[in-house]
Amino acid sequence: MSETEPVIIVKDLVKKFGSFIANDHLSFEVYKGEIFGFLGANGAGKTTAIRILCGLSSPTSGEIMVAGYNAYNEADKIKKNIGYMSQKFSLYEDLTVTENIRLYGGIYGLSRKEIRSRTAELLEKLEIASVKDTLIRDLPLGWRQKLAFSVAIIHQPGIVFLDEPTGGVDPITRRQFWEMIYVTAHEGITVFVTTHYLDEAEYCDRVTIMTDGKIMALDTPLNLKKQFEVNTINEVFLKLARNT
Repeated sequence: MSETEPVIIVKDLVKKFGSFIANDHLSFEVYKGEIFGFLGANGAGKTTAIRILCGLSSPTSGEIMVAGYNAYNEADKIKKNIGYMSQKFSLYEDLTVTENIRLYGGIYGLSRKEIRSRTAELLEKLEIASVKDTLIRDLPLGWRQKLAFSVAIIHQPGIVFLDEPTGGVDPITRRQFWEMIYVTAHEGITVFVTTHYLDEAEYCDRVTIMTDGKIMALDTPLNLKKQFEVNTINEVFLKLARNT
């Protein structure tokens, strides 16, 4: 992780829906190659903020730069320079493994030659060449999730957003998925991840915890545990949630 190269800059981000404030003056930076955890209970404002950072929604006010582009008037450029894996499964279940890879390669603007090359690379890397012609719906969930992540970075973006990527998978697959995240970050891609599994927050370089639309804590997992005098991020989260 390089703290000299912020790839996401957020200053006083506010998002309102009528009189409801979903994001209340959020400020943070995320650096190149960092694994940045974005935590909070349902309704805390995480998804709203992520939609803005991905160029899918406009902020009400504040300064937001993602991958060098302004969230107000360069949303299309942001979309082309990030990867995104949604909370709900993001591959087409009625297409085969190969068809999904080729489809997303085309969506992300890769040439036919690049798509052929990346398809071969992914099949070998994930060790799924034997099921390349299998429909997605017939694959185990863990395989599907790992493929969805790989497809999200097939165009080698500067940043990838992962929204609850390990929901519903078994512990072994969760660990394998995080090994993929480590490799991705080591290659220089920034990983911005939300998770309900608070033990996974321990794997992040830094963690922010949101409550009621506000950032209540932001630091390394170790420093947060020291600050709140607890042994786990789960205990930090509970303290903040209970306002103690």
